[in-house]
Amino acid sequence: MSKGFGSKIKNISDTNLLLTITIVVFFLMYIGAMIFQGEGFLKPQALFNILNANAALIILSCGMSIVMITGGIDISVGGVTALISMCCAVYLDKAGGNVAVSVLIAILIGLGFGLVQGFLVAYLEIQPFIVTLAGMFFARGMTTIVNTEPFNVSNEAFVALKNTRIIVPGMGSVNRLGNYVDAYVEIGVIVAILVVIVMFCVLKWTKLGRNFYAVGGNSQSALMLGINVKRTKFIAHLLCGVLAGIGGFVYFLHVGSGSPSHASGAEMNAIASSIIGGTMLTGGVGNIIGTFFGVLSLSTIQNIVSSAGLDQAWWTGITVAAMLCLFLVVQSVVMAVRKKGSVK
Repeated sequence: MSKGFGSKIKNISDTNLLLTITIVVFFLMYIGAMIFQGEGFLKPQALFNILNANAALIILSCGMSIVMITGGIDISVGGVTALISMCCAVYLDKAGGNVAVSVLIAILIGLGFGLVQGFLVAYLEIQPFIVTLAGMFFARGMTTIVNTEPFNVSNEAFVALKNTRIIVPGMGSVNRLGNYVDAYVEIGVIVAILVVIVMFCVLKWTKLGRNFYAVGGNSQSALMLGINVKRTKFIAHLLCGVLAGIGGFVYFLHVGSGSPSHASGAEMNAIASSIIGGTMLTGGVGNIIGTFFGVLSLSTIQNIVSSAGLDQAWWTGITVAAMLCLFLVVQSVVMAVRKKGSVK
């Protein structure tokens, strides 16, 4: 029996094994919160609120995971998100624009960053960290140039869209007054789930997805197999830029304002979520579903810390750092054990 179970474990791919670990840890964490933290985590709306607050992060993390699978990194996504929020806010509120064009503006900004950064990384072979660091500084600087003061958007069509709630049937709860309250999600959650599904399908069932893994696993071997490594890296950064555009508008739709300080640290949260979700920094291993649960795990641990009365910002930072280190250690141990087993 033990040999049979061991052989089944060995047959699981690195990506699926790390995905399994991430999902198990998330459910154990959330169940523990439900048991020890009480009513706040028992209602389904608590989980939906996590999704509502992190819809943009889910989209940004999907793009980050794709770049990391190819062995790269993109730390500009937070700055791009802030720039998109400010540009869309100024366009809608001060230029009397419409929502459809603002969505197009967001996607074009993300596409522009993806094109430039992808070209510099893939074809000029500049280190992705340096390129996207420059992109982050440029985006933050441009955000301040567009407008220096934070402000809320009062455009009626946008406000109506922002306040739209999608009811989840049968998941409501009774409040303290005895009234039944429907459970809901924001529009951004639907967009995020669609992005997760599409990106999962791309990585799982398309030639492009297989190329991402091949290039991240060993670019020289991928080149010998006839894969266009430069084009694959370029597409990965381009896709990350487009997803940053979509995620930036979803973030803007959630906060409903423009500010130079928006999405501060979003790039680090996206990287952390990807790592927690089982994406390896060395490339070649990762899963979009794992990234989705990585975002949920990161947000859940932050909510647990807050519910425990540790509201100071440093406690959240310490907890996230400990969680990130734990997952990095788990990844290293799993990879080392499986590599040792394969050598035998």
